[in-house]
Amino acid sequence: MATPAAHVGCTGLVGSNILTTLLSHPSFATIHAFTRRDIPNLSSRDPHNKLHPLQDPDSSAWPDKFPDLTPKPPLFISSLGTNRAAAGSLAAQRAIDHDLNISLGRAAHASGIRTYVLISSAGVSAKSMIPYSKMKGEIEEAVQNIGFEKVVLLKPGLIVGERADARPAEAILRAIANFAGRVSTAWLKDFWAQDADVIARAAVSAGRLAVEGKAPEGGVWYVGQSEIIRLGRTEWKERAE
Repeated sequence: MATPAAHVGCTGLVGSNILTTLLSHPSFATIHAFTRRDIPNLSSRDPHNKLHPLQDPDSSAWPDKFPDLTPKPPLFISSLGTNRAAAGSLAAQRAIDHDLNISLGRAAHASGIRTYVLISSAGVSAKSMIPYSKMKGEIEEAVQNIGFEKVVLLKPGLIVGERADARPAEAILRAIANFAGRVSTAWLKDFWAQDADVIARAAVSAGRLAVEGKAPEGGVWYVGQSEIIRLGRTEWKERAE
């Protein structure tokens, strides 16, 4: 039986790929998507009319929507996040990346959702002196303490893909990653950079495995860069063949 799911962060680079994957995947039924604005290219991405958009420009109202989700999803995937430049300040970025993610996680758990999949980042730590790394590490620690049966933390390296708001340094690194991938994806790219669509497929695959009771034992599953490649590209291609 196909499973409903809830998703937040569906208009970002990884998030838009997650939403497309959920909408096309036969294992998933209704997709409850939290969003501030219209979802682009929806008609072509949702041929089976799976999407249940929860559009509200006031993101602080999103957590209150969980009790009304029908059908009730067992899975919540968050690819919610922004950067300091887009948010305007570190405090504003934290309000979205940290506070809203935690608030949504608590509301999801209270509504009966059992599995939380979070797109995090490699090398982050709550003890880091780097503000971004410290914030991401604190998010990871907080979601583990909410009480979900399973927390899946995806920890990609550099995320490769087209960003409208890419900063010059990021654009250069992505160009290097793309060049390395053309030369040898396995040897020169996979260990430090992953394509957004591969990360998205890994998130969906890991979420499905967790809901079906097929994930590794324990309350937390850390999905690192090599496992992202395995779930989102190697095994994904094998299943498609």
